[in-house]
Amino acid sequence: MSIGAAQQIFLVGVLAAATALTRFAPFWLFPKERPVPKAISYLGKVLPGAAMGLLVVYCLKDVEWMAPPHGAAEILAVAAVVALHCWKRNTLLSVGGGTVLYMLLVQGVFA
Repeated sequence: MSIGAAQQIFLVGVLAAATALTRFAPFWLFPKERPVPKAISYLGKVLPGAAMGLLVVYCLKDVEWMAPPHGAAEILAVAAVVALHCWKRNTLLSVGGGTVLYMLLVQGVFA
């Protein structure tokens, strides 16, 4: 079953509108003239760490710790992410570097 051209255009339009709405909503809801509510400030402080913790749990949930190589690639990649982040304090560099290292280890060293 294929989607017609009109449906595709409609779908792209809806997705573009939804994306724009989520990008513009914070500026409409919290203009510079009004202070940001305390609950929103709190969420801005705790959610990034919670999201990173959730990603770590998700990435390590299927590791077979009792079977060789006992999660060695994952441990090395996590250590690289932590080391890069402590060194440069750049999330993109640390996550990207850890991902590249993990891919090299899984496809080359522990293949």
